[in-house]
Amino acid sequence: MTEWVPDELGEGYEQHTIPLGVDPDGEGEVEATLVRRVPAEAYETAVLYVHGFSDYFFQRELAEFFADRGFAFYALDLRKCGRSRREGQTGHYVSDLALYDAELDAALDIIRAETGGKHVLLSAHSTGGLIMALWLHRLNQQPGGSKGAGVAGAVFNSPWLDLQGAPWMRTVGTAVIATMARIKPKSIIKLPHADAYGTSLHVSAHGEWDFNTAFKPLEGFPVSYGWLTAIRRGHAALHKGLDIGVPSLVLRSTRSRFARRYHEEVATADAVLDVKQIARWAGCLGDQVTVVPIEGAKHDVFISHEEPRRAAYDAVDDWLRVKELVSS
Repeated sequence: MTEWVPDELGEGYEQHTIPLGVDPDGEGEVEATLVRRVPAEAYETAVLYVHGFSDYFFQRELAEFFADRGFAFYALDLRKCGRSRREGQTGHYVSDLALYDAELDAALDIIRAETGGKHVLLSAHSTGGLIMALWLHRLNQQPGGSKGAGVAGAVFNSPWLDLQGAPWMRTVGTAVIATMARIKPKSIIKLPHADAYGTSLHVSAHGEWDFNTAFKPLEGFPVSYGWLTAIRRGHAALHKGLDIGVPSLVLRSTRSRFARRYHEEVATADAVLDVKQIARWAGCLGDQVTVVPIEGAKHDVFISHEEPRRAAYDAVDDWLRVKELVSS
């Protein structure tokens, strides 16, 4: 039986530690943390949510949305992220995105055991969207495919499908980063200080959300050569075309607005990723993709201001009903 203990979110939320053994990247023992909204056992279907880079699960409103529609809600803090990071570990560092398959497989098994083996809807944000898409593609290559493993569909919230920035960063820049990764993978790439997105979110600055800034720093975690190379390899695999095997919904903002310091336009645009790249590559998730741009949405559409946030939830509602994943 899975052991659950109280979670930092407080009443109604519990967590379970998933031990993953020795870190292939040489940073001791690693583990992941599965969070659930209770009582999860009261539902026959479920949602598994996966966060992005410099992030963790804290969005109670998202959990309540799915619970109101008959889903048990679970969220996974990946190894070295959020609740799962241990002293001495490099935040969010992996050398290969496929390493995350271990905790994703384990979380799916736990959820299906608790909810009677019925279907599981997946939801992922930003880097989590890339990680989940690649995992689903590999899962779909196994006997029975993604659906046979109990997955019914996937909701991607501003998935990271290509590198933002100037075109040369996707060619020459990527090659230089890969070379540096072979020499010193955990060395930090020197980037200008930027906290525009973080300060647009947190209640201590210009936002309306209260979250643990040790888990989600306003300026983000440092980016290393090895980690970014793992991301670029993931992008390259996705660009060849994936087949995740289930229907997917891709939500994104209608525009990007990049800034190092807070500007009022950051509050109504994606300040992290290039939405044109999301639009360009969304079709690589398979042949059952629905894309819905959300006017005025931030990078995380579910923690945007109220009007775009409601539009995003309405889009999920409509998609769930069209795909017959909830009762009409």
